[in-house]
Amino acid sequence: MSTRTAFDKAAADGRAALVGYLPAGFPDVAGGIDALRAMVEAGCDVIEVGLPYSDPVMDGPTIQAAAQQALDRGVRTADVLRTVEAVAATGTPTVVMTYWNPVESYGRASGRGSGRSGVERFARDLHAAGGAGLITPDLTPDSAPAWIAAADELNLDKVFLVAPSSTDARVELTVAASRGFVYATAVMGVTGARTTTSDLAGPLVARTKAAAERLGSDLPVGVGLGVSNGAQAAEVAAKGGIGADGVIVGSAFVRTLLDHPDDRAAGLRALTALTEDLAGGVRRA
Repeated sequence: MSTRTAFDKAAADGRAALVGYLPAGFPDVAGGIDALRAMVEAGCDVIEVGLPYSDPVMDGPTIQAAAQQALDRGVRTADVLRTVEAVAATGTPTVVMTYWNPVESYGRASGRGSGRSGVERFARDLHAAGGAGLITPDLTPDSAPAWIAAADELNLDKVFLVAPSSTDARVELTVAASRGFVYATAVMGVTGARTTTSDLAGPLVARTKAAAERLGSDLPVGVGLGVSNGAQAAEVAAKGGIGADGVIVGSAFVRTLLDHPDDRAAGLRALTALTEDLAGGVRRA
């Protein structure tokens, strides 16, 4: 199921979509699945499953810590796909957020899938698991012909990123190449929860929507900028404010679980409470 379905449903309800992120395998594979299902039940409209990677140059310390825990426990791409399958079974559109190297090299070590590239194999296995597509933070559309071809063959979402530093031409190129939604990362620097929203977000959303209009598209714009509570989510989603079609939250969810390392039940309760607060925020907006 495409993420666009969730964005359209939220828009029909007069609100933004809530997009929630956790890395697969954190705190372990089964615990991560339980956490993501709890987020769905508490109000997340779209789920991002992170693929833990050993060189996460765009991630802040919170997400790096969680991803490293997963890697230390031996999580593999197969576990990521298993997590996607379990979450997608709830009927919630589920995408993988990943750096590009693990996709490009997928299956190479085992020699599996002879005759197909790693990108093609990853796309087919993601599709088979019920995944909606990929968010690719370090891959630009002009460097992505293999992924675009594989995604188009299977109708998978291609979620590329725009940033405040993106030129208008770059924004338009990104919007044209994206499917599902476009990811506006409205804070310069690495990821992480913040106490205030960025004053760069509103202009970036406006430029992205203007580019879509020039292309005759109504592609939704999801905004990620370190939202950590319902009040911030409302500000990002407000039509008179930043005006995002989706509010993307990652570090705040990860931090909630990191704060409860020895009590899984308490961590899930706290995660549910945070999700409900954020879901209330996008609805208040």
